[in-house]
Amino acid sequence: MRLSHLSLLMQRSMIVLLACAVTITPIVPAQAQGRIPVVRDAEIEGLLLDYARPILKTAGLNRRGIEIILVNSPSFNAFVDGRRIFINTGAIAIAQSPNEIIGVVAHETGHLAGGHQHRIREQIARAKTLAVVGTLVGIGAAAAGSLSGTSGAAEAGGGLASAAPSIAQRSLLSYRRSEETTADRAAVKYLNATGQSSKGMLTTFKRFSQQRALAGVRSNPYESSHPLPRERIALMEELAKKSKHYNKKDSKTLQRRHDMARGKIAAYAGGAPAVGRVFRNDPNNVGARYGMAISSYLRGDTRKALAGIDKLIASNKSNPYLYEMKGEIYLAARQPKKAAAAFAKAVKLDKKKSAVIRGRLGFAYLSTGEKSQMKKAIRELRASISADQNNFSAYSYLSRAYAQSGDIANAELTQAEAYFRSGRVREAKTFAVRAQQKLKKGTPSWQRANDIVKYKKKK
Repeated sequence: MRLSHLSLLMQRSMIVLLACAVTITPIVPAQAQGRIPVVRDAEIEGLLLDYARPILKTAGLNRRGIEIILVNSPSFNAFVDGRRIFINTGAIAIAQSPNEIIGVVAHETGHLAGGHQHRIREQIARAKTLAVVGTLVGIGAAAAGSLSGTSGAAEAGGGLASAAPSIAQRSLLSYRRSEETTADRAAVKYLNATGQSSKGMLTTFKRFSQQRALAGVRSNPYESSHPLPRERIALMEELAKKSKHYNKKDSKTLQRRHDMARGKIAAYAGGAPAVGRVFRNDPNNVGARYGMAISSYLRGDTRKALAGIDKLIASNKSNPYLYEMKGEIYLAARQPKKAAAAFAKAVKLDKKKSAVIRGRLGFAYLSTGEKSQMKKAIRELRASISADQNNFSAYSYLSRAYAQSGDIANAELTQAEAYFRSGRVREAKTFAVRAQQKLKKGTPSWQRANDIVKYKKKK
């Protein structure tokens, strides 16, 4: 998403988007070198969970705390780390059907169920060992050649040393390709077991192949961590077309939700022009209308945005995310009481009990600036944090609510916890010490502050 549309609260280790209940927070997976911008959105998170739930259950992973995390990136990509599946916003925006993303989830689930992360770390360690041993053997051969006065042996030894890292790398890449193929097969198995088509996976592979062809990319199979596109396509066609579910289509309800997610992502990524491009062949699609309403809100035309959202609500009165968006529009229009009413409706309708929406309701109460509303704000924000401790923006809002209600000790303690969870340990300790000075020693709140004060980073 292009973030210029949104109001940002920037801190060293987190970025909080103050619109549409979206939060972007950097996460550092084990295999990554930098931080990953994670998008928090109740609607899209709920959709991805519905895509993943039957797949995870079939794979035996439904009770292992697997998280589906949305990454702020325009490319079509997904990966796993720990117990988390990361999916790019671009993947959802590009995929024309839910089945394509469900196929992606199934593939990544195959990696998790197969324990590929643990094994790949073992292979990396083995590859490093091969490289080191090969280099030492080469150096030894070169030294022996030099001592014996045999120049050919010395040159051969040097060549062996330089080739060792390359051999180790090829060994590792070969292993990675085999794991990708295993994950493909597992994905087809999960899709068949849940009565879903593998056609979406095949569509994705063909898309990748076309993109590589247009870019003039030619792959060396010995220098690639994934099977070549033509090989994956051939395998997928063979496996997918054997299934009796191959021609099965997604339900109209699921397609509608998918289109609305695409419209939302397009609106935040590039406004009305981006929405128009995504739905150029179907401008009356519900996703297009939703995206256009959000685009109006983002450019400050709250009257037009409300009109668009109200039309959508009229045809789908049980959709909590439409009321959530209506609350965001009212906040932008500086009508926090109406925003609170809309968010309260969203919370009531939300069967998934999203902590993100609950946090926005708390923020709406806070935004009234009325002391009589602070108890409601504190209640909702505490409930949001209790349900999802990674809802970083809720901590800051809760701190402000405590401060406005006159409870400075808990305001400072909450701010300390916000800093601590976002990785700013020094600032967290400062606020924790200030909170301790105002709290009664030995109380649960004092102990929470003390835990932060005594915390030491592990080497």
